[in-house]
Amino acid sequence: MTTTLRPTEPLQRAADGTRSRHYQVCVNSRPVGTLHLDTSPSLGPSVARIQDLTVDEPDRRRGRGTVAALAAEEVARGWGCRVIEVTVPADAVPALRLVEALGYQPRNRGMSKRLAATPPALPDGSLARPMTAAEFARWHADHGERYARDWMARGVPEDAARAKARHDHEVLLPKGLDTENMRFSVVEHEGVVVGVLWLCLAREGDGEGDDGQAFVYYVESDAAHRGRGHGRTLMLLAERQAAAAGRTSLGLNVFAGNTAAERLYTSLGYLTTLYGLQKPLL
Repeated sequence: MTTTLRPTEPLQRAADGTRSRHYQVCVNSRPVGTLHLDTSPSLGPSVARIQDLTVDEPDRRRGRGTVAALAAEEVARGWGCRVIEVTVPADAVPALRLVEALGYQPRNRGMSKRLAATPPALPDGSLARPMTAAEFARWHADHGERYARDWMARGVPEDAARAKARHDHEVLLPKGLDTENMRFSVVEHEGVVVGVLWLCLAREGDGEGDDGQAFVYYVESDAAHRGRGHGRTLMLLAERQAAAAGRTSLGLNVFAGNTAAERLYTSLGYLTTLYGLQKPLL
């Protein structure tokens, strides 16, 4: 039995340099599934993504998915990609086992929490206020560099990491501090600034009239004040702001290896919804 990929369309090339192509997964020319491979619009053409890989039920557990994924890696190498990534829902245990067996390493995971009807109060001595324009200018300049380095530290090529930092800021913050549905806050404790929160109250894809999900894009306590519970205060603030905006759940992303953050989110009731994994293409 020979498992191969058969293109179902010409190679799609976008103006930004990204590529995309859909395939049939075939066994001796018999279609048994589908695969969609593309390159990342935010990380650039050097990073491929397996967007979808499905094998029909009668042909599962026979290694078809494994061979199809390996074939996708060969296609990505032919495109000049240096990294390939995949996102796996938390409840898709067989898919997670498959990609881990193929050498994909955890990069990040998405987490989510249903919000309580009554928002939590902030601890005594802590208060929140909007970030000022001057504070935003300093934060924005610093965050772009740190964000790019976070991706580089996780195996993403430097040019791709910097491209992602530029792309994400341009897309998410076209009007800077005044971008609609974006809220930047500073938390003070007894008059001293101890942390920053960037909360998105509505993301693209939320339907009109749908409560949807707010999303924490950035949360960090000041280095000089860590270990004192201010990270928890920032997350409680996110819950309060999301609930006040009528959202019913709150999502976030955490990089693999950030154990302290993972423990904090878990203690607050966040559940893992998906895993992001990647693999270098040598």
